[in-house]
Amino acid sequence: MTPTKNARRSHHWRHDLIELAALFTAVVVADTIAKTIAKGPDGPYLLVFSAIALLATAAFHTWWARRHSHAPPVDDSGGSGEDPLPPAVPSGTDPVDASAGTVLWRMRTTVRDTPGSLAALCTVLARHGVDILTLQTHPLAEGTVDEFLLRAPAALETGELTRAVAAAGGTDTWTERADAHDLVDTPTRVLGLATRTALDAAELPLALRQLLGRCTIHSVPPVSLSGRPTGEPAPVEGVLDGAVMRLRDPNGGTIVVERPYLPFTPTEFARARALVELDARLGPRIPRSHDVLTLPEGNEITVRRADQRDLAAARAMHDRCSPRTLGLRYHGPVGDADRYLDHLLSPRFGRTLAVQTASGRVVALGHLLWDGDETEVALLVEDDWQRRGIGSELLGRLVALAGEAGCDSVYAVTQSSNTGMVAAMRALNLPLDYQIEEGTLVITARLAGRPAPAPETPTDAPTPWRTRR
Repeated sequence: MTPTKNARRSHHWRHDLIELAALFTAVVVADTIAKTIAKGPDGPYLLVFSAIALLATAAFHTWWARRHSHAPPVDDSGGSGEDPLPPAVPSGTDPVDASAGTVLWRMRTTVRDTPGSLAALCTVLARHGVDILTLQTHPLAEGTVDEFLLRAPAALETGELTRAVAAAGGTDTWTERADAHDLVDTPTRVLGLATRTALDAAELPLALRQLLGRCTIHSVPPVSLSGRPTGEPAPVEGVLDGAVMRLRDPNGGTIVVERPYLPFTPTEFARARALVELDARLGPRIPRSHDVLTLPEGNEITVRRADQRDLAAARAMHDRCSPRTLGLRYHGPVGDADRYLDHLLSPRFGRTLAVQTASGRVVALGHLLWDGDETEVALLVEDDWQRRGIGSELLGRLVALAGEAGCDSVYAVTQSSNTGMVAAMRALNLPLDYQIEEGTLVITARLAGRPAPAPETPTDAPTPWRTRR
C-alpha cells in the first residue's frame, strides 16, 4: 500500500471520530433543551416547531451543497473524475506544427482605451478558435494599438478574422503571415539586436530593419558626394511622422526609415531611437577578426574588415591604380576621391573588406552596400594584384555576408568589358540575371535565402591559396 493511501485512510478515520463525537454532543444538548422546554406550558408545541425547523434547515443545506459543490464530478466508471492532462508534444516537434491545421499570424489593431475593450477582442478570437501566443500594447494619444501573434485554424480566412475583430471594436486592422522566428518574445529579440549592434557598427541598419519589420532604410549623409548639403539633419530626439521616422545619425546625417503599409507607433519609435543612441555611445567599431591567406607564389595577404579609419590607406591604393582600373570600378572619373571613399568605408552604408600585404599595404577593397531594399557588391583590386583570384575571394565573402544579413539578392554594376568581374559573378554558382542599362551591365545574383557556396576559381586565375585563421 502506498503512503498516499495510508494517509487517506488515517484522514477518514479521524474524520469519522470527530463526526461521532459531534453527534453525541448534539444528542446531549438536545436532551437537555427538551427537558427544559417540556416543563413549560407550551413545551410540546415548541419541540414540534423546532423539529420542523431543523428538518427544513437540513434539507436546504443538502440542496445548497449539491448545487454549489466545488468537488470534481463522480466518475461512474470508477475514476477520479479529474480532467486528464493534455497529450505531451513529442520531443523535437516544431511548435508551429504541433497543432495540425493551424497557421501563425501577426495581427495589429487599434482599440479604445477603455476597460473591457481588450477582453471583448480576446473573446471574439476565442470563439473563432484562435490562440493568442503573444501580445504587445502600444499606447497612443487616443486608443491603444494591440499587436498579437496568433495561432489560427488554417481554414480561417483573413477577411473573416478582420470582420470579427471589427465587430469587437478593432479598427485599422493589419494581418501578416508569421513564422517560427516570431515566437521569440520581444525583449529577447531587442536584446539580441542590441548585442549585434554593440559588436559591429554596420549592424545598425540591419537591426532596425529586423526590429521594425519590412521597411526601407536610407542613410543620408550631411553632404552629397558632389559637396552639396543634402538638407537639414534630424534633431537629436528624432522625428516621427506616421509611416516615416527620421533619426539623427551619430556619424552625421540622417537615418530615414519608411514603412508605407503600416504607420509607426511611439513605442516603435522609442525602441529605434534607443538602438541609435546605443550606437552613438559606443562610437566607431568593427570586428577585428582577419584571415591570413597564402598565394601560390608564397606571399601572404590578410583579409579583414575595414572602416573610415582606413581612409588614408585606401586613398594611397587609389593613387596607385591605373585610370582604366578606376574607370571600370566607378564607371567614370572620381571628382573627390577622399569624400567618395569616406562614404564607401562608412559602416552605416554597408560593410567593407580590405586585402593587405604583410607590410600593411592595402591592395584591394570589396564593398557590400545597403541600397534601400537591395544590396550592391563592388570590387577594386590594384593593377599589380589582379588575376590572382583576390577579386573572387572578396566577392565570395561579401555574398556570404549578404546571406547572413538576410538579403535575398545582390547586384553588381559593371561594364561588359570587365571580364574579371563577370567571371567572378559566374563563379558564385548562383542564379544570375543580366540587364543592360545605357551601356552598363547589371548582374543580379539571387541568394534564395542561403549562404553562397565557396566561389570557384575563374579559368584565368591561379590555383586557390591556403587559408589560416
